[in-house]
Amino acid sequence: MPPDEFIQVYCRWISPDGKIEYLVVKELSNRDCFFWKDGCSIYDIRPVQCRIFPFWQGCMADEEVWRSSMSSCPGLGEGKLYSKEEIESCFEIERVEHPIGRPARCSGPVL
Repeated sequence: MPPDEFIQVYCRWISPDGKIEYLVVKELSNRDCFFWKDGCSIYDIRPVQCRIFPFWQGCMADEEVWRSSMSSCPGLGEGKLYSKEEIESCFEIERVEHPIGRPARCSGPVL
């Protein structure tokens, strides 16, 4: 599939701060990932947003946001315990690799 078509079908733009829009993978109406089919169907080529989840700076902004994220994802709080250094490396990956961005086309946050 050509990249432009993939973006049109499977991605959307979000603007958490109203200044920059970022290209992210769309989710289904129930907030599940579009590519989740009894497991990640694109695991080997998943984008940064998937590789570092749930350690997005936005998810970890404060305890209330983190708890809200936990309530919507049954896997959070399960499995491996990550060190502070591992989590901070996710922030660095997000900063360096993420994302495709452009100046926002509207004012105010759009998620």
